[in-house]
Amino acid sequence: MLIPEDRTENLLQNLRDRGYRITPQRELIMRIFQDAKDKHLSAEDVFEVLKEKGEQISLATTYRTLRMLVQMNILRELDFAETHKHYELVDENQPPHHHIICLNCNKTIEFEDEGINEMGRLIAEKYGVEIVDMQFQIFGNCVHEENDEHRTHRQ
Repeated sequence: MLIPEDRTENLLQNLRDRGYRITPQRELIMRIFQDAKDKHLSAEDVFEVLKEKGEQISLATTYRTLRMLVQMNILRELDFAETHKHYELVDENQPPHHHIICLNCNKTIEFEDEGINEMGRLIAEKYGVEIVDMQFQIFGNCVHEENDEHRTHRQ
């Protein structure tokens, strides 16, 4: 997802207005997600992009910055049943979306479903919970498992 430059600047100013300090590392990582074609990045993915850009940010700082951006509601943390988390930009102008994850090739499909969203709202209301994030995930195997192309994407 690409965020227009003026929207990024508005977001940064909004965070400053709310009392958050926008460090160069936070801004840089936000821009990495802004420019990412694959918007589900792991901390290691972000760290590799930082290294490619010649940035001297450690993996530990990358993890801390990602956690902070999640707390600031800039990034959404995703658990795709791997050994690490993935992250994506939060877009408050878009309806909630969910994920289907292939356990063989790790392909991720995003989808929107108002029925799932409504059910989540009803359940939260029933239990007196204010929704902060709603994630529905389906784990399975691609139907064309025997396809040669599929096998080359296994990790």
